Amino acid sequence: MDGSWWNSREKLIQVMSRRKSDDDVLIDQPGKEKLARVLNLVDLTALGVGSTLGVGVYVLAGAVAKTDAGPAVVLSFILAAFASAFAGLCYAEFAARVPKAGSAYVYSYVGVGEFVAFVIGWNLILEYVIGTASVAKGLSNYIDALLEYPMKRTMTELFPMNVSFLSEFPDFLSFSVVLLLSILLSWGVRESTMINNVFTVVNLLTVATVVITGLFKVNLYNWNIPKQDIPKNVKGGEGGFMPFGWAGVTAGAAKCFYGFIGFDTVATTGEEAKKPKRDIPLAIILSLSIITFAYCCISSVLTLMWPYYKQDADAPFPYVYDHLGWTTIKWIVSSGAIFALFTSLIGTMFPLPRILYAMSCDGLLFSMFSDIHPKYQTPLLATLLSGLLAGIMSAIFNLEQLIDMMSIGTLLAYSIVCICVLVLRYRNDSDVEFVIKGNDESETSSFTETIVKTVVKYFNLSNIKYANEETESVATIITMLFICTSALFCFITVQQEGVASNSDVAAYTSAILAIVLLFLLLLLARQPQSTKELSFKVPLVPLIPCMSILLNVYLMMKLDIHTWIRFGIWLMIGLFIYVLYGMKHSVEGRKQMEEPKKRPSSAAAVHPISTIKL
Repeated sequence: MDGSWWNSREKLIQVMSRRKSDDDVLIDQPGKEKLARVLNLVDLTALGVGSTLGVGVYVLAGAVAKTDAGPAVVLSFILAAFASAFAGLCYAEFAARVPKAGSAYVYSYVGVGEFVAFVIGWNLILEYVIGTASVAKGLSNYIDALLEYPMKRTMTELFPMNVSFLSEFPDFLSFSVVLLLSILLSWGVRESTMINNVFTVVNLLTVATVVITGLFKVNLYNWNIPKQDIPKNVKGGEGGFMPFGWAGVTAGAAKCFYGFIGFDTVATTGEEAKKPKRDIPLAIILSLSIITFAYCCISSVLTLMWPYYKQDADAPFPYVYDHLGWTTIKWIVSSGAIFALFTSLIGTMFPLPRILYAMSCDGLLFSMFSDIHPKYQTPLLATLLSGLLAGIMSAIFNLEQLIDMMSIGTLLAYSIVCICVLVLRYRNDSDVEFVIKGNDESETSSFTETIVKTVVKYFNLSNIKYANEETESVATIITMLFICTSALFCFITVQQEGVASNSDVAAYTSAILAIVLLFLLLLLARQPQSTKELSFKVPLVPLIPCMSILLNVYLMMKLDIHTWIRFGIWLMIGLFIYVLYGMKHSVEGRKQMEEPKKRPSSAAAVHPISTIKL
């Protein structure tokens, strides 16, 4: 009985940890329609900029300046840009390593295993569905506000919805916009990206208009307002450039980080890019650079034109232009903002059907999502059904309580990608054999000898230059310890924030954990890395991936308990789908069953993470 249970447990672990090789990901399935390779570097960069440069420019800058950081919102955007750049570099390496649709889903399938890949893919589905619905809702509200709320008044009278977690009225405008863009994306990638490129140009011209016109009203006094000049009835902090201190800057950075969500859309276009190994990493880096520059310019001009404590948190630019008497500029910028939100909506919707397509091709989701239309060469059914779901959510749901779920899915996906970078960079893929000295000696050794061997192994005092099975296993263990320590460190740090009197015990514990993190980073840096040639590699490994993991875990810990509960419910639904459908229909599972001699024998050696008991 016990033996049978143990065998079942081992079989379950083997099934959940099965993974694709790099070569398997690049093999096209015979008899399946292929996605059209039509996207060049300009298309990919425009897609990354368009999907990201939306709500962050036209809403986030004013909201963060007013409530969190003041004029130092510029620094908040820069800090958020660093956090995004770390993840972006890891995405770029994976795009060079695994150029196929599916984003972090495929990356984790290659680096970690099938179950983790399914969890990440399921998270990304949730992220993009909610992202599409929220942008559509914002677009609808923006248009309604410019027209002085005719839709809100009419629909509230005719079809009121008095439910706490639903919208006040059914938003047919946002529903129609989502369906219209779903049909557009189903029409063809070339056609939809042409429209996206045009909208992105309009978006950048709008940003340039804001910056240039704002320069005529720049007042340096607004960056150094004394505390005594701030009205008593407003939240103005201590005045100056950083009225809410460094804590306000970091709190603002946590919010500004969400303004960078969307650049990973570029990584989902691997099968549709003409030169994915070269263009996708370049497009990610270029789009992040353009976005960061735009955010810094916009936030600088906005806070120099108008005092930070007087900003409007919902629509800062129309508000400022109204008070400056620039009605014409207001309408020009508002029109550009509508185009920008359309662009952001296209960018948010674009990756959703492609993730469904990738998971369906692997047998983890229902096969209907992998059907490619022979004429349009797009995942037609996946695009229309995902658009319908997002449209329904935008029409009936109040997304204020769900918006944080976008963040948790994205941050977890970013973390998994960074972990995969570490696993693959320390993987044993060289032809150099390593012989461990002393294997012929007696298995029994003294405690001192064991300690010495452990120190030699973990500090790599033998100066091993090429990765092997032993160094790969050591690097994997150190990575897992770093993740666990990071989670504990971030949890204690977040719990101490906002507490009036910090506990000495907590402060000492945080200091000790910080030292442990540095020690683990040093150990990982001592391990030899893979010598595999790639068109792009993350520099300063393991520092950059580890810093990204730490920042992502910290931001996840900032989310409230209700977000974690809703996230848990979504994961439970996905778990049922995986257990009842995915495990049985997995293409990789069937391949391993048909070729037992080729894959299982080397799986544990190539990817030792499967042997770690979590």
